[in-house]
Amino acid sequence: MSVTTMIRRAPGRTALAWIAAFALCTMFAARGTADPIAARPEQLKFPPLTYAPPKAADYRVKLGNGIIAYLVPDRDLPLTTVHVLMRVGPDLDPAGKEGLAAMTVYLLTRGGTSTRTATQIEDRVAFLGAQLESQQGGGGGGFGGGGVPIGASESRATLNLLSKDVDEGLALLADCLQHPAFQDDRITLRRDQQMQAMKQRNDESAQIEDREFGFLMRGDGHWSNRYPTETSIKSITRDDLVAFHKRYVGAKNFILAVSGDFDRAAMVRKLEATFGKWPSAGERPAAPAAPTTAAASGYFMVDKAVNQGRVSVAITGIQRDDPDLYAMRVMNDILGGGGFTSRLVNRIRSDEGLAYQVGSRLGEGVYYPEPWRLIFQSKVRSVAFALQIAFGEIGRMRDSLVTNDEIETSKNGFAEAFPTQFATAGAIAGQLAVDELTGRYAKHPSYWAEYRDKIRAVTAADVQRVARRLLDPAKMAVVMVGDAKEMTLGDPKHASATLASLSSGGMKHLPLRDPMTMKPMPTP
Repeated sequence: MSVTTMIRRAPGRTALAWIAAFALCTMFAARGTADPIAARPEQLKFPPLTYAPPKAADYRVKLGNGIIAYLVPDRDLPLTTVHVLMRVGPDLDPAGKEGLAAMTVYLLTRGGTSTRTATQIEDRVAFLGAQLESQQGGGGGGFGGGGVPIGASESRATLNLLSKDVDEGLALLADCLQHPAFQDDRITLRRDQQMQAMKQRNDESAQIEDREFGFLMRGDGHWSNRYPTETSIKSITRDDLVAFHKRYVGAKNFILAVSGDFDRAAMVRKLEATFGKWPSAGERPAAPAAPTTAAASGYFMVDKAVNQGRVSVAITGIQRDDPDLYAMRVMNDILGGGGFTSRLVNRIRSDEGLAYQVGSRLGEGVYYPEPWRLIFQSKVRSVAFALQIAFGEIGRMRDSLVTNDEIETSKNGFAEAFPTQFATAGAIAGQLAVDELTGRYAKHPSYWAEYRDKIRAVTAADVQRVARRLLDPAKMAVVMVGDAKEMTLGDPKHASATLASLSSGGMKHLPLRDPMTMKPMPTP
């Protein structure tokens, strides 16, 4: 008798009760043939993890006009997500017009079109229960169960809606990208929003730290440090937006990531109809320029009257196609990137209680080497002691081999977490599309297939070798933001740990920058 029949023939019993009883019977029936239950958790045995990463070729489609699209169907929910990725970033801003690229992209879906006002588009999107937006940079943001990990020099326009409305949604998206009106009132609103945001640039220590970190690592003249100012934002006109859009927003600069409830062949036809004819083919920009000045080294302090000191320790890292990439990932994971299994977290947070959050991140530059960075936040009087511990752990990583337990834990962590990068259809489409946009697919098409084998091949000797290559304390920059007097005094419980001793007296004070001009302000 089926469980459905049992439920129907049993008055007074709920379906839930019968299902629970059936599950228990099944479990006990299977007990006789199953392996015995382990006495302790560490005795549990699990089958080996088997997982094959998605192959780009299985999802990659080339439209008639050359646009590459990644289509990943998923029928679990009646939703469809479309990302339009573009190589558009602040490196394309003309001198004196800093903020132009970001404003153009932002207003694509918020500034109206030649046939609809911005309000009409917003009302229709709301009626459909959809989401339609565009932005420059922003990491892994996105809709539909998976974001797109774009960087600072890339942009996206995103549509998410019920699959039954996908034809109308694609028409709205195309209208916004093809015929943006850049309404004057929306330009004014965006300009006002940016002015208000500028005024808050010195409010949070984290913003100050991150900003000065960028200046020290890449130099004042690098495009990543050319911040929008009051003058530059006010200088941007509608004509500037129109010209920028015409130059860069077009088929030559599009990669599509499409996921959700659709038939692949039908979606290809819809995309051909939507993107096949474009008023302007656009231009695919060259890779953003690398820094031309060497990263700074030494100790730098920004005085801000807060009782928590924010600290970054940084040095130029690597580019993602570096042959030492995998060994450096394991090294960084053991040192500070692996959360509660990492040395820095155990020493600074768990053992000494000096910081709630501490960790390190390996810069894997897409277009040029990006910095390796250790970050923590501690009471201002504890900063010097925490730094002393951090440099001690950096020295230990350079001077001795990591343990077998450490390297196995790290490598297993990478291997076991690997499938989560492709946990949803949206994540698959987004990751593969970004690989196409940033050139990984062309340069290293077997990257994901080789990933775990490359990680597993890393040895303790490799970890020490790359630590010696990368982690040179003499070349590191230490950026601190907090009450300068208190940080300099240090913790009386650890009198030997002072900023003066760590820096050999070579401390440089950095002034705050005027939030509206980004020029250093006079020191009081």
